[in-house]
Amino acid sequence: MSSENDLIKLYSARILALAADIPHLGRLDEPDASVTRRSPLCGSTVTVDVKTRDGVLTGLGQDVKACALGQAAAAVAGAAAPGASLAQIETARNQLRAMLKDQGPVPDAPFDGFEVLRPAVAYKNRHASILLAIEAITEAMQQASAGASADVGKS
Repeated sequence: MSSENDLIKLYSARILALAADIPHLGRLDEPDASVTRRSPLCGSTVTVDVKTRDGVLTGLGQDVKACALGQAAAAVAGAAAPGASLAQIETARNQLRAMLKDQGPVPDAPFDGFEVLRPAVAYKNRHASILLAIEAITEAMQQASAGASADVGKS
């Protein structure tokens, strides 16, 4: 199979449909934490805002300026992350990294939608863009958790 055919397969209709329908687009008013992540290789950028309650993601906003693969990954993360705990989101991030870098299994539900990105395993230059959204959500959740812990200490 030629590399052109491989690229066509990589940008499947399913990936393009996800990229066109990213949930939670836009910024949140008064988020508990905001994080911007950028891939130096391709310039893709994702900014996320999170709101949490009792360690659970209750609000998410995403500003996604990325390639179709990064957009598809943001769509999967945006659909799966609300209602998840920091531990679940960290696990999903770690599992997605392992899927891409070590040909590991697809992340656990509700993050199993990342399966659509399995064809990108062979394209290491695309991994950073795919990881942007879940890494930004994880970092924002960690910051929100640290802020909540600091607020408890002030009581």
